[in-house]
Parts: sequence; structure tokens; C-alpha cells
Amino acid sequence: MLTGIKFKANPTELQKETLSQWMGCSKFIWNAKCQEDSYLSTFSRKYLPIGTYAPINQTYSQYKNKELSPWLSKCPSQILRNSAVNWFQTYQKFMGGLCGKPKKKKFDSKGSIHLTKELFSFDRCKDGVTHLFIGTKTNNIGFLSFKKHRSFKIPKSLYIKRDNGKYTVSFCYEDGISDEKLLTQKEHLKELSSLDQKVLEKITVGVDRGVARPVQVGKTAFDFTPEQKKKKLSKEKYIERYQRKLSKQEKGSNQSKKTKLKISKSYKKVANIRRDFCHQTSRKVVDSTDHVFIFEDLKTSNMTKRSKPVKKENGKGWEKNKAKAKSGLNKAILDKGWHMLENFTTYKAFRANKAIFKISAYQTSQECADCGHIHPNNRKSQSKFLCISCGYFENADVNAAKVIKKRAIKLIMNSGTELSKRGVLFDRGRGAKCKTRKTKVIRADSNEASKKIMAKQSLTV
Repeated sequence: MLTGIKFKANPTELQKETLSQWMGCSKFIWNAKCQEDSYLSTFSRKYLPIGTYAPINQTYSQYKNKELSPWLSKCPSQILRNSAVNWFQTYQKFMGGLCGKPKKKKFDSKGSIHLTKELFSFDRCKDGVTHLFIGTKTNNIGFLSFKKHRSFKIPKSLYIKRDNGKYTVSFCYEDGISDEKLLTQKEHLKELSSLDQKVLEKITVGVDRGVARPVQVGKTAFDFTPEQKKKKLSKEKYIERYQRKLSKQEKGSNQSKKTKLKISKSYKKVANIRRDFCHQTSRKVVDSTDHVFIFEDLKTSNMTKRSKPVKKENGKGWEKNKAKAKSGLNKAILDKGWHMLENFTTYKAFRANKAIFKISAYQTSQECADCGHIHPNNRKSQSKFLCISCGYFENADVNAAKVIKKRAIKLIMNSGTELSKRGVLFDRGRGAKCKTRKTKVIRADSNEASKKIMAKQSLTV
């Protein structure tokens, strides 16, 4: 099974200069391929017959010119080739509907190069330290220092990336674990459907994600540590202060560029805190005694949309739409990393041979876990849940986790339950169909034919 890993690299000043040049050449090839595709597609659309498309290839030699682009000759040709191949593979995925169309990259502080086997080698010295040699025999930067925090196997290719002045080495390698013995989601569902309800209740747990409590797993709540909260708060204040400073500076000046770099570094530190929380929480969840994890099918992009402006009835001015409160809620939702936590838990649960499913999030916060009564008044506040039908009282997040678990067990035991491509459990029902019926298109020729038939009938009468 493939395992990804990332190490922090510490290049020297000369190595940084060479790596920056190589990253610029790689980005130049990528942007040139994007421009070439745009030009050829426009030309074929305007001047060529219908059904004729621009050729898509991975050639790059036409961009190497001693007069127009002499800097490309200083870069190893393998890096240029890899950039063109990556663009070609991305375009093929776009044609298959797996991703968006390749776009031009900006020339900013970020950059990366893709190195294949002929461009790197891991050498272990006599002192036991592993060194990474970058480049070919005639064009190289020597040994690149990196911080090795775990053991790994030699990969087939790797990436060297730069972000805000910091360099990393990342790659994937085969860890020796066979995924043939690991069950897929459909196989898990088939096995679990044959179990009793009592057994399912013991091994299943609901995961509720919120704002006040980022993660509620059954009766256990997970939140950022006080140190993480303190660091995040200090960085957010730092960002606000430097954003005010940036608004007073001249655009494009050296001082504004330095301020932007400081702001981007602070954003990166906040993102690292969020990523660390999601990694630690997902590891604790998967390592627990539970074997089936149920998430809500949350659509974060819809939940974090801006509030629409509302005009007054007389058409003059605008009504209050609570845009400030909505933007604050959106920021709080995105700050918790709900989707990241779900992704981390999914791949860790798969490696541990544990099941993970999703259910619809419709009214999970308003349903009573004891009697099943659904009403908006059940949710008294953000943290309190009191059922108006049976009087059941519980923390709102704990109640939601119980409801998620209860719904999932019903779906697992139901023989009509199926699994969508996104891993969502749904009940198809008796005789129901997943796909909607296609509408019949009424064409002009059929209308004309019907008119002629009606005219003939009227004449005969």
C-alpha cells in the first residue's frame, strides 16, 4: 500500500538559488503548455471544421531556444520533461471528469519540482545519517539536508516544494502492507448487515462535528488544547494588525511584499495547528475500541455561503441580512477542519480494516435520541437539548451523536439500504429508482408532422 511522507528540508543559500531557478523553469513549461492549448483550441474552434480538436501531447522541446529562453538549458531536461508529463496527465484527468482544466501558475513565493529516479539518490554515510543527493552527475546541487523523523523505503519519485521560504521533501512509497485483505465499504456493509442490533450498538459510534465542540464521538468530546487555542488567537491578532498595515502601504512595493510574506506565514502556522489537531483526533478515534464510524454528510460549501443582500420593499436601500454574523459563523466552521478530519479518519480506518459510513444530516440536531420526536424547539440552545415530547435532556452534541448512530444502525439492518459513490447510506425503498426519468424532447419536425396529421383528420371529417 502506498504511504505518503513529508520531511523538512534545509538547503543552503546556493542550493536555494538553484532550486528556485529549476522551479521557475518547471513553471515556465507548465504555463507554456497551458498557453499552447488555449491558442490551438481557439484556432480549431474558429477556423477548422466542426469536430476537429487541438492535439494534446507532452512535448516540450519547442520551448527550448538559445535566444528566447536560454535559462532552460541550465535546468536538467528531466525536470522539464516531468513538468510537461504532469501537465499532460492532468489534462487527461480533466477529459475524464476527475479534475478541472490545467491553469497557469502564478510566479509567486510557491514552487515545486518533480524529480524521478535519475535525479536523486539516498546515500547512507558511515555515521548512519541518510543524505539526499539532488541532480545529475554534471548538473546537481549536491547533498540536500533534511530532517528524517521516521524510517522509509526508497521511492520512485519525489517532490521538492517551497512555500513561504520553507522547503519540504515529500514522496510516496510502498510500506509492505497488502490491501487485498482489507475490506471495502460495500464489503463492510454486507458483513455488518448480517449482525444483530445489540452487536451493532456495541461496535458503532456516531461522530458529530460542530463549532463549540469541534468533534463529538459518542460521549467523548475532542477540542483544541489550551496551548493551541492561545497560539491561534495570537496569530489571528497578528494577522489583523499586519492586514491593517498592508492597507496603508503602496501596492507592489517591497514593504508590502514583506508584509504579505509575514501574513502568509502566520496563516500557514494556523493551518498547521488545525492539521495537527485533525491528525491527532483521527488517530485517537480510529485507535478506539469501536469498529464502525458514522459521519454526517455535511456540505460545507453550502453551509458557508454568504448571506444574500435583501432590498427594501420600496426599492430604496437594503434590509439588514445579518451578514456580519453569518461571516463570523462561516469563519468558525472553516476553522475546525471538518472535511480534513473526515479524510484523515477515512484513510486511517481503511488501514485498520474498520468501516466508515456517512448518513444524511437532515434534522439530526432536532431529533430526540430517546423517542425520535423531531421539532425545532427541542434544541433549546447551542449546548442544551430538551425534548418537548418525552422530556429527555442531554447535551446537544451528545444527542446528535446518538441520533447519527441510531439512524445508521437502522440503515445497516435494512435490506434495501445501498451505498452511494460518496459513501452515504440511503434507503432506496421498494420499487424506487436512483436515476430520474429522462424528459421527452419535443422537436420541431414532430410538431410539423402532428399538424399535418390533424389537418388531414379535419379534412376527412
